[in-house]
Amino acid sequence: MIKSVVSKEYQSLQKEIVQLQEKWKQMINPDTVRPNLDKAALAAGVPAAALTAIDFEISLFLQWVEEITVLLTESSPNLKPKLADIGSLLNEETAIRWIEEAYSFNSVYFERFAEENGLEPWIPQFLAETALRPYLQLVAEKVQPEIDRAVPGSGCPVCGEPVRLAVLEDEGKKVCQCPRCLAHWNAKRLECSHCGNEDYQKIKFLTIEGDAVSQIQVCEECNGYIKIIDTRQYIEKPSAAMIDLNSIHLDFVAQENGFSSVGEKKVTN
Repeated sequence: MIKSVVSKEYQSLQKEIVQLQEKWKQMINPDTVRPNLDKAALAAGVPAAALTAIDFEISLFLQWVEEITVLLTESSPNLKPKLADIGSLLNEETAIRWIEEAYSFNSVYFERFAEENGLEPWIPQFLAETALRPYLQLVAEKVQPEIDRAVPGSGCPVCGEPVRLAVLEDEGKKVCQCPRCLAHWNAKRLECSHCGNEDYQKIKFLTIEGDAVSQIQVCEECNGYIKIIDTRQYIEKPSAAMIDLNSIHLDFVAQENGFSSVGEKKVTN
């Protein structure tokens, strides 16, 4: 197995974040997350989270942002001055906006928020996304029995995150996993998760020298890719979030070769 390009320090930080999110999820009253699954909407590619009523406890969300801020500064003391003003910038109204914009992947909003408040561009969205995920993960837990497949091009059937990761289980069964909400669903071995292409002549596999468990599935129809990890060779299987992080070298390779994690349908004349 190829050595991860991610530093051990950052891997350790991410493990602590994953543990925090699991702890936070246990703090959520399950009755405040109420899925209302519409099979027709799901079949059309609407994420289950968009069909779920969630009563967010804003005080908890603000507490989680504070906890992740403390963890970041303890892990990297040089971040302390960069994160010092976060508490004073957040109130109930802003927290609600952060939740809404994080859910919809609105990076433009967070970049503007960072610029207006003298923060580094990555900080607001990272904090908001990290504190939002326990809710999305609880949604995924509740609806997982109803999630078997995804609509190509619609992303994760629970939270809408673009599909970028699959694992091989049992006798080589391909199972897509979402690092964001931790949902999982079955997928055809020769199918593009972005455009649905099943033409084996247009689906290729890139491998990395020295990496025996990983490959990149690329689609020449939409230029999309996903990472495929053979977890059957793992003694202990890490979470989807950690698999995604530790396989980031595959993202670099795919993107350097002109492929995208979202795919784009080619325009033909």
